[in-house]
Amino acid sequence: MENYLVELGTRNPVVIFSKTTCCMSYVIITLIRSFGASPVVYELDDFPHGRQMEKTLMGLGCDLPAVFIGKEFVGGSNEIMSLNIKGKLKPLLLKASAIWM
Repeated sequence: MENYLVELGTRNPVVIFSKTTCCMSYVIITLIRSFGASPVVYELDDFPHGRQMEKTLMGLGCDLPAVFIGKEFVGGSNEIMSLNIKGKLKPLLLKASAIWM
C-alpha cells in the first residue's frame, strides 16, 4: 500500500491526500490553490481502500492532509503552514512547476 500511495503522490506537481470531512485538509487545499496551483486531491473517504490508505500514511508519520510537492512527501498541515509562514511554500511550488509566477 505504501508503494501505491507514493506512486499516486508523485504523478503530479502537487498531490494531497485528504478526507472530505477534514477541515485542515480544506485549509491546506485552499492555501495551495491561493498560489495558483491546481493540486490533485485524493479524498480517501471516496476510495474503496481509503481507511487502509489513511493508516499507511499515519504509519509514515503523517495525519491528513498528506501533501506531496515536486514528487516528494512534504508532510501534513503543520509542515505546509510552517513552509508558508517562512516564505518557502511558494518557491517550493515554483520549483515543482506547480505554478509559474
